[in-house]
Amino acid sequence: MDRAQVLDWDLQRQLIPMMAEIRPLPSIYYPDFIAANQSERADNVIPGNDKQAHVEHIRRDIREFKAQHGLDRVVVFWTANTERYSAIIPGVNDTADALLKSIRESHSEVSPSTVFAVASILEDAPFINGAPQNTFVPGCIELAERHKAFIGGDDLKSGQTKIKSVLAEYLVNAGIKPLSIASYNHLGNNDGRNLSQEAQFKSKEISKSSVVDDMVDANRLLYRPADAAKGEKKGEHPDHLVVIKYVPAVGDSKRAIDEYNSEIMMGGRNTLGIFNTCEDSLLATPLILDLTILAELLTRVQYRRGSNDEFQPLYSVLSLLSYMLKAPLVKPGTEVVNSLNRQRQALESFLKACLGLANESDLLLETRVW
Repeated sequence: MDRAQVLDWDLQRQLIPMMAEIRPLPSIYYPDFIAANQSERADNVIPGNDKQAHVEHIRRDIREFKAQHGLDRVVVFWTANTERYSAIIPGVNDTADALLKSIRESHSEVSPSTVFAVASILEDAPFINGAPQNTFVPGCIELAERHKAFIGGDDLKSGQTKIKSVLAEYLVNAGIKPLSIASYNHLGNNDGRNLSQEAQFKSKEISKSSVVDDMVDANRLLYRPADAAKGEKKGEHPDHLVVIKYVPAVGDSKRAIDEYNSEIMMGGRNTLGIFNTCEDSLLATPLILDLTILAELLTRVQYRRGSNDEFQPLYSVLSLLSYMLKAPLVKPGTEVVNSLNRQRQALESFLKACLGLANESDLLLETRVW
């Protein structure tokens, strides 16, 4: 708490007696996946480089923690450093069997977060990725499907990106065409320090940049669609710039600056500028609680298609968690929804259905006729 400098000193003083009893379990440290400047903080790690042994160690920790505290369910949540992206390599991590083989062989492209995810899946513990890297390589998703285990991700959506998803939707739906979106951040906590290295920043840049994609793709009156005849994979799209800088002096108080440059009637221009200051950790922590509680709830939901069918659990990828995540993980082959309003509406509608309540409709036809 003292090093993080997030909580007020007097609150820290009151918490010390309770925090002193908590001892974090050792984690996994593969230097290639996080910034070199993190090595001095990696002082509580599982020894060795045997990734199969690491999986077994994490599995044992989950079982012992569950038994020690008399728990029905353990939810594992990745809030550690942002990792670099793992390369997707056929025969290495593209299938469940290939991924398990690569773990046994301690392949270099198996990341710490994927080791945690695999261990959690094998222990039937829901795993949520709160960071932007591609923890859920195709083989990891297939393994979750095989075991009917639950996974969710990626990357906590706490401040700037949440605003961006709302504002971009408003502009596009209003017929105002964003031409460019430039997002600048600087912060001085350890997250910013880790992201000061290019490979880790790239993971964050990808998750932040994808947040407007589905809203742009949904309005082809404003944006020209991709021309398949020309081999285009992506149609017209706003220029999108994301910058993150490490400034130690500001600590956990992140500064976020956004500029939206849009085209309006007759080639006119509309520019919106936003300056946002927030305590990064204090925005993220409630999301960790909400995601954990919601994930656990969803593990208890079962459904059946017909009265004679057996009840079965939800699909492994908990896409209903998307409301609180920057780069939502969804069922392969299905649409990714980044619109904050649609994400929240889906979650509310699902919970009402679980209670047998009718879904609300904004049609309000009775107010529009004689």
